[in-house]
Amino acid sequence: EYGDMNEFEMRLVIPDGKTSLYYVAQAGFVLKSKRGTTMGVDLYLTDCVERYDGFKRLSTKVMGAETPLDYVIASHWHLDHFDIDAMPILMSNGRTKLICADDCHDHVKNLNLDERRVQYIKNGDSITCDDIIVHAVFCDHGTDAPLAIGIVFDVDGYKIYIAGDTALRLDKAPEVAKSGPFDIMIAPINGAFGNLNEKENIELCSYHHPQLSIPCHFWTFGEQHGDPGMWMELMKKKLPEQRYKILAPGEQLILDAKE
Repeated sequence: EYGDMNEFEMRLVIPDGKTSLYYVAQAGFVLKSKRGTTMGVDLYLTDCVERYDGFKRLSTKVMGAETPLDYVIASHWHLDHFDIDAMPILMSNGRTKLICADDCHDHVKNLNLDERRVQYIKNGDSITCDDIIVHAVFCDHGTDAPLAIGIVFDVDGYKIYIAGDTALRLDKAPEVAKSGPFDIMIAPINGAFGNLNEKENIELCSYHHPQLSIPCHFWTFGEQHGDPGMWMELMKKKLPEQRYKILAPGEQLILDAKE
């Protein structure tokens, strides 16, 4: 019935009545609500970064750009968050809607994407996407991407905070915390190009005290570093009561299971 779909794509298409989160490697995730609304966030699905910037992809590809999604979000213009090879395919079905940071205008124009299905979002904005509410929150990705955003999702009674590509800015944490408290916090650990490293990730976690902490932005490019093993050991030492989970590419987390 589902033809040549891989297991990852089938799980997205078949509604199971549970809130699910899928890790797509790097900083990419797909969120699925109980009603079956699917939202891809910062999906890097191809090798376009190697072609343009010379960074070879090391992580496996677990999702095709043909996967049907209701929404796609790009937190900023960098190619491992706005995949310029995958985005036209993701949008080609005539149904998927794109939500992206204000610095993505050039990509949308150059790719000739359907502007009627594109909405730009900046810090402080909120958008209702069917049964998921998307809040854009502060992040600091440096002067190369000053319009980058973090994202908080309200879905099925859960609040999921994706910090985005950001440096440690505890002075801005109270502003972000207004959108909490958070059931899940997802933040980078690569410590390169203006992002949190393992120690800084745990400092941010210590401030927000999410129910579950998940690291991202590691093992995709050799140049970007990030050691989940080191992060885990630091977590055990610094925040022994904190629940955490390291996801493998393609792994599914069912929130209703209270994992």
